[in-house]
Amino acid sequence: MPAFERVGVVGVGAMGAGIAQIAAQAGAQVTLFDVRAGAAEAAVGRLRGVWARLVEKGRMGAGAAEEAASRLIPAAALADLSACDLVVEAIVEDLDVKRRAFVDLEGVVAESCVLASNTSSLSVTAIAAACARPARVAGYHFFNPVPLMRVVEVVAGARTEESVCDRLAAFAGEMGHRAVRCGDSPGFIVNHAGRGFLTEALQIVAGEGAAAYADVDRALRDQVGFRLGPFELLDLTALDVSQPVLESMFRQFHGEPRFRPSWLLARRLDAGLVGRKAGEGFYRYGPDGQAAPPERPVPSAEARPVWLATAERDWREALAEIVRAAGWSVAEGPEPPSDALCLVAPLGYDASATARLLGLGPDRIVAIDGLFGFGKRRVIMGTPATMPEMLDAAHALLAQDGSPVTRIRDSAGFVAQRTVATIVNIACDMAQQRIATPEDIDDAVRLGLGYPQGPLALGDAVGPARILAILKALFELSGDPRYRASPWLRRRAELGLSLRRPEPTP
Repeated sequence: MPAFERVGVVGVGAMGAGIAQIAAQAGAQVTLFDVRAGAAEAAVGRLRGVWARLVEKGRMGAGAAEEAASRLIPAAALADLSACDLVVEAIVEDLDVKRRAFVDLEGVVAESCVLASNTSSLSVTAIAAACARPARVAGYHFFNPVPLMRVVEVVAGARTEESVCDRLAAFAGEMGHRAVRCGDSPGFIVNHAGRGFLTEALQIVAGEGAAAYADVDRALRDQVGFRLGPFELLDLTALDVSQPVLESMFRQFHGEPRFRPSWLLARRLDAGLVGRKAGEGFYRYGPDGQAAPPERPVPSAEARPVWLATAERDWREALAEIVRAAGWSVAEGPEPPSDALCLVAPLGYDASATARLLGLGPDRIVAIDGLFGFGKRRVIMGTPATMPEMLDAAHALLAQDGSPVTRIRDSAGFVAQRTVATIVNIACDMAQQRIATPEDIDDAVRLGLGYPQGPLALGDAVGPARILAILKALFELSGDPRYRASPWLRRRAELGLSLRRPEPTP
């Protein structure tokens, strides 16, 4: 038998119906209630259609589909949920509305019934505060579409009993979902950990004017492996949804610089440029999908000597191989020849600071990002004094084997370095603050946001010492406290430990 045999779902929109579907498939009897007349019956009909399609595609047996459908009961009144041992609320994201719903539920269900909210942004503690028995109230945050996004955040409010979260986590497993557990902090795990991806991209574009939207998206997709770039993601989720969340997270963390939103989003929201559903956001959308700006054409340039200086020895060897394969020569020696292109690969620093640190004139310097290798895309930048012919020469050289090249303005940490360092740093602080375990942070972000790796695993793959070095350079050059290093990161980088290594129990 499932951990909860009789489950109630209040609110039968996309989220509520999805929760009802997986609960019924797990063997629970599910009673559906919605204040809209006929909505519960319509949801049952839709779910029968879902199961019929799964049977047609061979993903579910006909008998299993019929059994699951037989477990759905539309409710005419809230009182019909009186026999439930779990009720999941999935209604509008409004604190007062949710509080009233929970107070009403307490007047209907037994004292042993667990009450869970599918809230994505509201405090579980604040919701439970309206209840006579807040110890049985928890967050149970699923992701849309529920049957496919196989992760759920189990959130303990300030008064939630641990056994309640234990039962909810066990039931999640029975429904085929990975339960990740966390305390009641703003954004829980996924929405908290995912802020850096957006806020750092906005800082690059609007805060510093270092790159265009498409350049940021291409760099993070191709260099790091994200499925969508941050501006593609903002178009997908729609600004009228994501912009208020960014503002709310910033307020809830009392102005934490890491979550600082951008004025840019409010202006675009005012203009109605909300994203795909409006046909235009950061990109335009038509019958053929997204209309992305074309890649910059490859300039022509004559071969010249290339003098290399990199933060890592293996980066230099990889660049030397690219130079020789293109038929250009690598200039050896401690000083570059007078006609050489100076190709540098810094860690965290911009091209201008790299020129200063190396004692080179800034007019021949071109910097390339080497953190994620030089395979799928190459991102370069010059100093404000770099001669245009040197930028063109670097572009032509690096594109000779067919690799796309993105040119940005001088920017500490390029695009990928600074964005990944920010993502990793935020996850490290979440572990430091005991919001969730390292394992749950990584699994929640990987499953909930579709990242190629969890943020702590990504930090380990890059190297904690490298992440720390990037943040130190960013902080040195900008003075912005958003780049201060988490103690969790600093200690593990200094000790040579994995970012996923938990803290010993005191």
